[in-house]
Amino acid sequence: MNNKNKVAIIGAGAVGLYLSWKLSKKGFKVTVFEKNKKVGLKACSCLISERIKDFIPFNDALIENKIKYSLIHFPKKTIRLKFSPVHFALDREKFDESLENIAKEEGVNVIFSKEIYKIPDDFFRIIGCDGALSSTRRHLSLSSPSFRLGVQLLKEGSVVENEETDTWPLKNGFCWRIPKGDYIEYGALGNRDSLKEEFSKFCSDRKISFDWNEVKSALVPQGLIFPKRENITLCGDASGITKPWSGGGIIWGFKAADILSECFPDLEKYRRKVLKFFRPKLIKGKLASKAIYFIGNNLPFLLPREISRDNDFPFL
Repeated sequence: MNNKNKVAIIGAGAVGLYLSWKLSKKGFKVTVFEKNKKVGLKACSCLISERIKDFIPFNDALIENKIKYSLIHFPKKTIRLKFSPVHFALDREKFDESLENIAKEEGVNVIFSKEIYKIPDDFFRIIGCDGALSSTRRHLSLSSPSFRLGVQLLKEGSVVENEETDTWPLKNGFCWRIPKGDYIEYGALGNRDSLKEEFSKFCSDRKISFDWNEVKSALVPQGLIFPKRENITLCGDASGITKPWSGGGIIWGFKAADILSECFPDLEKYRRKVLKFFRPKLIKGKLASKAIYFIGNNLPFLLPREISRDNDFPFL
Protein backbone atom coordinates (compact mmCIF):
# COMPACT_ATOMS: atom_id res chain seq x y z
CA MET A 1 0.00 0.00 0.00
CA ASN A 2 1.19 3.53 -0.79
CA ASN A 3 2.29 5.04 2.53
CA LYS A 4 1.19 8.50 1.32
CA ASN A 5 -2.40 7.28 1.41
CA LYS A 6 -2.35 6.06 5.03
CA VAL A 7 -3.57 8.28 7.85
CA ALA A 8 -3.70 7.40 11.57
CA ILE A 9 -6.10 9.15 13.92
CA ILE A 10 -5.54 8.49 17.61
CA GLY A 11 -8.81 8.68 19.53
CA ALA A 12 -12.35 7.71 18.50
CA GLY A 13 -14.17 10.56 20.18
CA ALA A 14 -16.60 12.76 18.27
CA VAL A 15 -13.90 14.88 16.61
CA GLY A 16 -11.67 11.91 15.73
CA LEU A 17 -14.55 10.02 14.11
CA TYR A 18 -15.79 13.10 12.25
CA LEU A 19 -12.31 13.87 10.94
CA SER A 20 -11.78 10.25 9.87
CA TRP A 21 -14.98 10.46 7.82
CA LYS A 22 -13.92 13.73 6.18
CA LEU A 23 -10.46 12.44 5.24
CA SER A 24 -11.80 9.11 4.02
CA LYS A 25 -14.18 11.01 1.73
CA LYS A 26 -11.08 12.67 0.25
CA GLY A 27 -9.63 9.28 -0.66
CA PHE A 28 -7.27 8.61 2.25
CA LYS A 29 -7.04 5.21 3.94
CA VAL A 30 -7.85 6.13 7.54
CA THR A 31 -7.31 4.02 10.64
CA VAL A 32 -8.63 5.21 14.02
CA PHE A 33 -7.04 3.80 17.18
CA GLU A 34 -9.13 3.91 20.35
CA LYS A 35 -7.92 2.76 23.77
CA ASN A 36 -11.43 2.04 25.08
CA LYS A 37 -13.53 -0.94 24.06
CA LYS A 38 -16.27 1.21 22.50
CA VAL A 39 -17.24 4.80 21.76
CA GLY A 40 -19.34 7.15 23.86
CA LEU A 41 -17.74 6.68 27.28
CA LYS A 42 -16.82 10.33 27.84
CA ALA A 43 -18.75 12.34 30.45
CA CYS A 44 -20.42 15.02 28.34
CA SER A 45 -23.67 16.99 28.45
CA CYS A 46 -23.88 16.84 24.65
CA LEU A 47 -25.92 20.03 24.41
CA ILE A 48 -25.22 20.95 20.80
CA SER A 49 -26.68 23.60 18.54
CA GLU A 50 -28.67 22.56 15.49
CA ARG A 51 -25.63 23.76 13.52
CA ILE A 52 -24.55 20.13 13.90
CA LYS A 53 -26.73 19.43 10.86
CA ASP A 54 -24.33 21.53 8.78
CA PHE A 55 -21.55 19.03 9.50
CA ILE A 56 -22.96 15.50 9.41
CA PRO A 57 -25.93 13.46 8.19
CA PHE A 58 -28.00 13.88 11.34
CA ASN A 59 -30.74 11.61 12.67
CA ASP A 60 -33.44 13.54 14.57
CA ALA A 61 -34.09 10.40 16.63
CA LEU A 62 -30.94 11.30 18.60
CA ILE A 63 -32.67 14.38 20.04
CA GLU A 64 -33.86 13.96 23.63
CA ASN A 65 -35.01 17.54 23.97
CA LYS A 66 -34.90 20.82 22.08
CA ILE A 67 -33.54 23.69 24.15
CA LYS A 68 -34.39 27.26 23.15
CA TYR A 69 -33.40 29.16 26.28
CA SER A 70 -31.06 29.13 29.25
CA LEU A 71 -32.02 30.96 32.43
CA ILE A 72 -28.88 32.45 34.00
CA HIS A 73 -29.49 32.92 37.70
CA PHE A 74 -27.32 35.69 39.10
CA PRO A 75 -27.80 36.45 42.84
CA LYS A 76 -30.16 39.39 42.26
CA LYS A 77 -31.35 38.94 38.68
CA THR A 78 -32.22 36.16 36.26
CA ILE A 79 -31.34 36.63 32.58
CA ARG A 80 -33.08 34.69 29.83
CA LEU A 81 -30.56 33.72 27.16
CA LYS A 82 -32.16 32.79 23.86
CA PHE A 83 -30.08 30.31 21.87
CA SER A 84 -29.74 31.21 18.22
CA PRO A 85 -29.65 28.62 16.73
CA VAL A 86 -31.69 26.32 18.97
CA HIS A 87 -29.81 23.57 20.86
CA PHE A 88 -30.37 19.83 20.98
CA ALA A 89 -29.91 17.73 24.13
CA LEU A 90 -28.43 14.44 22.87
CA ASP A 91 -27.37 11.12 24.35
CA ARG A 92 -23.57 11.22 23.97
CA GLU A 93 -23.15 7.47 23.60
CA LYS A 94 -25.77 7.23 20.83
CA PHE A 95 -24.33 10.33 19.15
CA ASP A 96 -20.83 8.83 19.05
CA GLU A 97 -22.22 5.52 17.82
CA SER A 98 -23.89 7.36 14.93
CA LEU A 99 -20.55 8.99 14.07
CA GLU A 100 -18.84 5.61 14.20
CA ASN A 101 -21.39 4.21 11.73
CA ILE A 102 -20.98 7.19 9.39
CA ALA A 103 -17.20 6.75 9.43
CA LYS A 104 -17.29 2.99 8.88
CA GLU A 105 -19.72 3.34 5.97
CA GLU A 106 -17.10 5.55 4.31
CA GLY A 107 -14.45 2.84 4.79
CA VAL A 108 -12.74 4.01 7.99
CA ASN A 109 -11.08 1.25 10.02
CA VAL A 110 -11.78 1.76 13.75
CA ILE A 111 -9.66 -0.38 16.09
CA PHE A 112 -10.78 -0.57 19.72
CA SER A 113 -8.86 -1.55 22.86
CA LYS A 114 -5.69 -0.27 21.21
CA GLU A 115 -3.68 2.20 23.25
CA ILE A 116 -0.82 3.90 21.41
CA TYR A 117 2.41 3.99 23.43
CA LYS A 118 4.56 5.67 20.78
CA ILE A 119 4.00 7.68 17.62
CA PRO A 120 3.32 5.29 14.70
CA ASP A 121 6.00 5.45 12.01
CA ASP A 122 4.24 3.70 9.13
CA PHE A 123 1.67 6.40 8.33
CA PHE A 124 1.84 9.40 6.03
CA ARG A 125 0.13 11.66 8.59
CA ILE A 126 -0.80 11.14 12.26
CA ILE A 127 -3.48 13.18 14.04
CA GLY A 128 -3.97 13.18 17.80
CA CYS A 129 -7.65 13.46 18.69
CA ASP A 130 -7.17 11.74 22.03
CA GLY A 131 -8.75 14.19 24.40
CA ALA A 132 -7.79 16.48 27.26
CA LEU A 133 -4.98 14.22 28.53
CA SER A 134 -3.68 13.52 25.03
CA SER A 135 -0.90 10.93 24.95
CA THR A 136 0.00 12.24 21.49
CA ARG A 137 0.61 15.70 22.92
CA ARG A 138 2.70 14.16 25.69
CA HIS A 139 4.77 12.08 23.24
CA LEU A 140 5.56 15.30 21.38
CA SER A 141 6.72 16.97 24.63
CA LEU A 142 4.24 19.81 24.15
CA SER A 143 2.94 21.93 27.00
CA SER A 144 -0.45 21.08 28.47
CA PRO A 145 -3.44 23.41 28.18
CA SER A 146 -5.10 24.84 31.26
CA PHE A 147 -7.79 22.61 32.74
CA ARG A 148 -11.12 22.99 34.43
CA LEU A 149 -13.13 20.13 35.87
CA GLY A 150 -16.59 19.12 34.69
CA VAL A 151 -18.97 16.88 36.66
CA GLN A 152 -22.22 15.28 35.55
CA LEU A 153 -25.09 13.77 37.56
CA LEU A 154 -28.17 12.15 36.01
CA LYS A 155 -31.39 11.91 38.01
CA GLU A 156 -34.67 10.34 36.92
CA GLY A 157 -37.43 12.82 36.27
CA SER A 158 -40.21 13.22 33.70
CA VAL A 159 -39.50 15.97 31.19
CA VAL A 160 -42.36 17.17 28.98
CA GLU A 161 -41.81 19.95 26.45
CA ASN A 162 -39.30 21.71 28.68
CA GLU A 163 -37.34 24.03 26.41
CA GLU A 164 -35.24 25.75 29.07
CA THR A 165 -32.04 24.95 30.92
CA ASP A 166 -30.92 26.66 34.11
CA THR A 167 -27.41 27.86 34.94
CA TRP A 168 -25.92 29.32 38.11
CA PRO A 169 -22.57 31.15 37.76
CA LEU A 170 -19.58 30.11 39.88
CA LYS A 171 -16.29 31.94 40.33
CA ASN A 172 -14.71 30.21 37.32
CA GLY A 173 -17.58 28.35 35.71
CA PHE A 174 -21.18 27.46 36.44
CA CYS A 175 -23.63 24.81 37.62
CA TRP A 176 -26.47 23.68 35.38
CA ARG A 177 -29.70 21.78 35.02
CA ILE A 178 -30.61 20.26 31.64
CA PRO A 179 -33.87 18.37 31.00
CA LYS A 180 -33.23 15.25 28.90
CA GLY A 181 -35.77 12.60 27.95
CA ASP A 182 -36.75 10.68 31.09
CA TYR A 183 -34.08 12.22 33.29
CA ILE A 184 -32.57 15.52 34.35
CA GLU A 185 -28.87 16.27 34.18
CA TYR A 186 -27.20 18.34 36.86
CA GLY A 187 -23.60 19.35 36.45
CA ALA A 188 -20.89 21.90 37.04
CA LEU A 189 -17.76 23.28 35.41
CA GLY A 190 -15.10 25.06 37.40
CA ASN A 191 -11.78 25.01 39.22
CA ARG A 192 -10.48 21.54 39.96
CA ASP A 193 -9.59 22.35 43.57
CA SER A 194 -12.98 23.80 44.55
CA LEU A 195 -15.61 22.28 42.25
CA LYS A 196 -16.46 19.26 44.38
CA GLU A 197 -17.34 21.48 47.33
CA GLU A 198 -19.25 23.93 45.10
CA PHE A 199 -21.28 21.18 43.44
CA SER A 200 -22.08 19.53 46.79
CA LYS A 201 -23.41 22.85 48.10
CA PHE A 202 -25.37 23.43 44.89
CA CYS A 203 -27.10 20.04 45.25
CA SER A 204 -27.64 20.44 48.99
CA ASP A 205 -29.31 23.84 48.53
CA ARG A 206 -31.76 22.26 46.08
CA LYS A 207 -32.28 19.09 48.10
CA ILE A 208 -30.78 16.93 45.36
CA SER A 209 -29.52 13.77 47.04
CA PHE A 210 -26.69 11.85 45.41
CA ASP A 211 -23.67 9.66 45.99
CA TRP A 212 -20.34 10.62 44.45
CA ASN A 213 -20.27 7.16 42.83
CA GLU A 214 -23.14 8.40 40.63
CA VAL A 215 -21.14 11.38 39.37
CA LYS A 216 -19.10 11.27 36.17
CA SER A 217 -16.25 13.70 35.66
CA ALA A 218 -13.95 14.91 32.90
CA LEU A 219 -11.21 17.47 32.47
CA VAL A 220 -12.05 20.32 30.11
CA PRO A 221 -8.95 21.77 28.39
CA GLN A 222 -8.46 25.35 27.24
CA GLY A 223 -5.70 26.50 24.93
CA LEU A 224 -4.40 26.37 21.38
CA ILE A 225 -1.60 23.81 21.17
CA PHE A 226 -0.23 22.58 17.85
CA PRO A 227 3.14 21.05 16.98
CA LYS A 228 5.27 22.47 14.19
CA ARG A 229 5.68 19.08 12.57
CA GLU A 230 5.29 18.01 8.95
CA ASN A 231 3.66 14.67 9.67
CA ILE A 232 1.73 15.00 12.94
CA THR A 233 -0.76 17.40 14.49
CA LEU A 234 -3.55 17.70 17.06
CA CYS A 235 -7.26 18.44 16.83
CA GLY A 236 -10.21 18.82 19.20
CA ASP A 237 -9.70 18.59 22.96
CA ALA A 238 -6.13 17.37 22.44
CA SER A 239 -5.31 20.85 21.13
CA GLY A 240 -7.42 22.60 23.78
CA ILE A 241 -10.11 23.86 21.40
CA THR A 242 -13.14 24.45 23.65
CA LYS A 243 -15.47 27.38 24.16
CA PRO A 244 -14.28 29.48 27.14
CA TRP A 245 -17.81 30.37 28.26
CA SER A 246 -19.29 26.85 28.31
CA GLY A 247 -16.45 24.34 27.92
CA GLY A 248 -18.23 22.82 24.91
CA GLY A 249 -15.92 21.39 22.30
CA ILE A 250 -17.89 19.49 19.65
CA ILE A 251 -18.90 22.26 17.24
CA TRP A 252 -15.53 24.03 17.65
CA GLY A 253 -13.77 20.69 17.22
CA PHE A 254 -15.74 19.94 14.05
CA LYS A 255 -14.88 23.39 12.68
CA ALA A 256 -11.19 22.74 13.38
CA ALA A 257 -11.51 19.34 11.70
CA ASP A 258 -13.01 21.03 8.63
CA ILE A 259 -10.04 23.40 8.47
CA LEU A 260 -7.68 20.44 8.78
CA SER A 261 -9.50 18.52 6.07
CA GLU A 262 -9.40 21.52 3.73
CA CYS A 263 -5.64 22.02 4.29
CA PHE A 264 -4.70 18.34 4.38
CA PRO A 265 -2.00 17.09 4.03
CA ASP A 266 -0.35 20.49 4.66
CA LEU A 267 -0.30 20.50 8.47
CA GLU A 268 1.57 23.79 8.77
CA LYS A 269 -1.13 25.51 6.73
CA TYR A 270 -3.71 23.95 9.05
CA ARG A 271 -1.85 25.23 12.11
CA ARG A 272 -1.76 28.78 10.77
CA LYS A 273 -5.40 28.84 9.68
CA VAL A 274 -6.82 27.27 12.83
CA LEU A 275 -4.88 29.69 15.04
CA LYS A 276 -6.06 32.64 12.96
CA PHE A 277 -9.68 31.50 13.24
CA PHE A 278 -9.83 30.49 16.91
CA ARG A 279 -7.32 32.73 18.71
CA PRO A 280 -9.44 35.94 18.56
CA LYS A 281 -12.57 34.00 19.54
CA LEU A 282 -10.80 32.50 22.53
CA ILE A 283 -9.54 35.89 23.71
CA LYS A 284 -12.86 37.67 23.17
CA GLY A 285 -14.77 34.81 24.75
CA LYS A 286 -12.70 34.90 27.93
CA LEU A 287 -13.02 38.67 28.22
CA ALA A 288 -16.76 38.64 27.52
CA SER A 289 -17.40 35.87 30.07
CA LYS A 290 -15.51 37.74 32.78
CA ALA A 291 -17.35 40.96 31.97
CA ILE A 292 -20.81 39.36 32.04
CA TYR A 293 -20.06 37.54 35.32
CA PHE A 294 -18.80 40.78 36.90
CA ILE A 295 -21.80 42.80 35.75
CA GLY A 296 -24.28 40.06 36.67
CA ASN A 297 -22.88 39.74 40.18
CA ASN A 298 -22.18 43.41 40.88
CA LEU A 299 -24.20 45.60 38.48
CA PRO A 300 -27.15 43.41 37.42
CA PHE A 301 -29.32 46.41 36.52
CA LEU A 302 -27.09 46.93 33.47
CA LEU A 303 -28.13 43.59 31.96
CA PRO A 304 -31.36 43.22 29.96
CA ARG A 305 -33.89 40.59 30.97
CA GLU A 306 -33.45 38.66 27.71
CA ILE A 307 -30.46 38.27 25.40
CA SER A 308 -30.28 36.45 22.05
CA ARG A 309 -26.92 34.90 21.27
CA ASP A 310 -25.17 32.51 18.91
CA ASN A 311 -23.63 30.20 21.50
CA ASP A 312 -21.09 28.72 19.04
CA PHE A 313 -19.64 31.74 17.25
CA PRO A 314 -20.87 34.97 18.87
CA PHE A 315 -17.83 36.94 17.67
CA LEU A 316 -17.87 36.30 13.92
